[in-house]
Amino acid sequence: MRITDFLKSRNFVVGKILTTIFCLAALISFFWTPFPVDGVDIPNKLQAPAWPYLLGTDHLGRDVLSMIMAGARVSIAVAVLAVGIGMLVGVPLGLAAAANKGKLLDEIIMRGNDLVFAFPSLVIAILITAIFGASAVNAIIAIGIFNIPVFARITRGGALSLWERDYILSARVAGKSSTRISLEHILPNVMNLLIVQGTIQFSLGILAEAGLSFVGLGVQPPIPSWGRMLAESQTLIYTSPYLALFPGMAILLTVLGLNLMGDGLRDLFDPKLREARR
Repeated sequence: MRITDFLKSRNFVVGKILTTIFCLAALISFFWTPFPVDGVDIPNKLQAPAWPYLLGTDHLGRDVLSMIMAGARVSIAVAVLAVGIGMLVGVPLGLAAAANKGKLLDEIIMRGNDLVFAFPSLVIAILITAIFGASAVNAIIAIGIFNIPVFARITRGGALSLWERDYILSARVAGKSSTRISLEHILPNVMNLLIVQGTIQFSLGILAEAGLSFVGLGVQPPIPSWGRMLAESQTLIYTSPYLALFPGMAILLTVLGLNLMGDGLRDLFDPKLREARR
């Protein structure tokens, strides 16, 4: 696939631009923010957007722009680690289930997936935090656990259609084990599906992190979080609506960008789908 193919996809280009902006903001925040992220300036609290506070200040006088930049790296880090957990565990389970279609192992894996699907990530997070306490690590674990059956199902579905291919049958005749076939032949051919799904789950991970932080189960103070910024703005929404507007827009545009990227990648990897949409 050529680079020009990606540039022809409007969804991918727009999504890439939006995603890149927030990734750059997260990267820059490691080295520089307009004001210290945890800098409390009571005399300048609840300042409306104006110079030098371009997005205003919150009820403690903290710069909203600086907090959004730092919150970007938190959201991205949580989503990346959660998706990583889902892929590292879910993909091998999906490959194993496909290689043992109709056997006991396949049934155990898929029924286990159904069990996890029965509990949304928020419920899993509540259970985990009730035992271990609220923290970013527990939020990552909760979101990661919910991602496992997603990647297991995607991998199994893609792998099942490949196990009947002639080159797979040739590999089996050559004496290759199911594990070796899965790693050498099946996995490379389902990577397109996993990349697209990974992009989608990444956006859902950001939403989940924001939701958990909103109810106090995610990243804890003093680490900035878009979800907690939204929660703290609720009592001031009529007097200082920008406190909810800007973190809300950050979540919206980041998730929109990732979904557009996923949609564009899906079209690029599936030409039939792209033609059907025209």
